[in-house]
Amino acid sequence: MTSVDYTRAVPHGQSARRLTWPFLPRPLREYVEARIGGRVVDAVSRDSGFTPGFASVLTTAEGRSFFVKAASRKAQRVVAGSYAEEARKHALLTGIVPAPKLLWWQPARGEDGWVVLCFEAYDGHCPDRPWRIDELERALDLAEEIATTTGVLPEGLGLQPLTSEVPALVTSWSTVAAVFPERPHLEEADDLARSFAELTDLGFVHGDLRDDNILFSHDDGTAVACDWNWPVLAPRWVDTIDLLASARGDGIEVEPILARRLLTRDVDPGQIDAWLAAYCGYMSVAATRPAPTSSPFLPRHAGWYAEVLWDWLAARRGW
Repeated sequence: MTSVDYTRAVPHGQSARRLTWPFLPRPLREYVEARIGGRVVDAVSRDSGFTPGFASVLTTAEGRSFFVKAASRKAQRVVAGSYAEEARKHALLTGIVPAPKLLWWQPARGEDGWVVLCFEAYDGHCPDRPWRIDELERALDLAEEIATTTGVLPEGLGLQPLTSEVPALVTSWSTVAAVFPERPHLEEADDLARSFAELTDLGFVHGDLRDDNILFSHDDGTAVACDWNWPVLAPRWVDTIDLLASARGDGIEVEPILARRLLTRDVDPGQIDAWLAAYCGYMSVAATRPAPTSSPFLPRHAGWYAEVLWDWLAARRGW
């Protein structure tokens, strides 16, 4: 198994370069304080993830806390659009999926406006990295809970198949072959990745169920998932495989876990290999792109996952 330490390649919980409360425009700060009903006396930025939008736990003089996200439509158009989509989908999924409560949100007003989301400040922590087996099992329980509670989806959610949303998942190996023509098993990996698009038993998946999007309650250990802007239609076991890939990269033997978990124990191994190949090709290409100043660790993140996914796929295929 790969021996690359993710926490050295990507600093855990410190991968984002975000705006902080003092640097938000005064009118925006005044608006947020009016909506949450108190003057902000403490703001703790949540610096996991890979986007530059504002994301902080705000505490008022009265001792109430809220988790607020914000992005400028003018300066951060992509992030602002992502936040708006997260709010729309989160509202529709309220009461269905395990997630912190969205209290209110404000769409951007005009070209210079800001998208603002306000959530309950969930009293919890992200899983440790490297993964601990007990927290991994709880994260896998969460993936299964998401799969089992989303059998019937609300109208208006408008989910698309994963391969329609991200076509590069099934085409990236042609790019990899052009950049790294000496790499072995290119044709086999390409065929596997393209076969992923042929799978038909699709259901709801979170689509971005990484450790930094999971919170374990400090009170009772209950797990919730954050960042609901990427749900798609895909095989329901995709979130589980993504979690297991990161755990394998951290040195955990995952094949026995794969063989007993609810969402993966009866899946055709070839289908899982198809997803590993698709995801690996996509991350391999992402790792070659220049690092954006707002997310300097993004290529390292992609490169680590590409190596881990290839290592797992090669072991399963006997390459």
